[in-house]
Amino acid sequence: MKVVLATGNKGKLTEFRQLLAELDMDVVPQSDFDIPDAIEDGLSFVENAIIKARHAAKLTGLPAIADDSGLEVDMLNGAPGIYSARFSGENATDEKNNLRLLSLLQEIPEEQRTARFQCLLVMMRNAEDPTPLICQGTWEGRISFAPQGDNGFGYDPLFLIPELGVTSAQLEKTEKNRISHRGQAMGLLLEKLSPQTRT
Repeated sequence: MKVVLATGNKGKLTEFRQLLAELDMDVVPQSDFDIPDAIEDGLSFVENAIIKARHAAKLTGLPAIADDSGLEVDMLNGAPGIYSARFSGENATDEKNNLRLLSLLQEIPEEQRTARFQCLLVMMRNAEDPTPLICQGTWEGRISFAPQGDNGFGYDPLFLIPELGVTSAQLEKTEKNRISHRGQAMGLLLEKLSPQTRT
C-alpha cells in the first residue's frame, strides 16, 4: 500500500517511516510529487491536519497521512500552539523559535514551566473521505532553561521530561518514538489499521 505523507519536514518523515515500519506501507513524502504545501488556515491542530491530508490526497490520488503538532506552554496560555513552527516570525527556524521561547520564560521558575507536545494525526483514504481516521497523542513535560541534546528537531532540545531528567533531544530515537506525542498518535493509528480492528 502506497501512502503519501503530507509533510516536507525531514525530521517528521524519518520518524514516520520508523513508526510505520511494522506495516506493509510504502510511505512517500509529498515532495516526491512536487506539490505545494497546503495553506494551513485552520484554527486547531485537527483542522490543519485534515487540510493537509485532504490536499495531499487530492493532488496525488493516494491515501494520505498528515499530522499537525505543536507545543503548548501553560504560562503562555497555550502558545505557541498551532503556530509552533512559525513562532519567531516569517523566517522562523528551530533555533529562532527556541530562543524566543526561552526569552518569554526568562523569569519563570522551573515548577511553572509546564508544557506539553500535542500531535493530531489524520489519515484520509481519499480526498473525499467522510470519515478520516483521527488520532491524538499528548506528551507532558517542562521547558528547560537551556537547550540540551542533539537528537530530534523543533523544540526537542528544550522539552524536559521530568521523570527521566533529560530533554526529548537527549533520547534515543526508539525511546522517543515509544513515548512521544507522535509515537502515541501513531500507535493509535496502527491499532485502527490492524486487521483485527478492520473486521
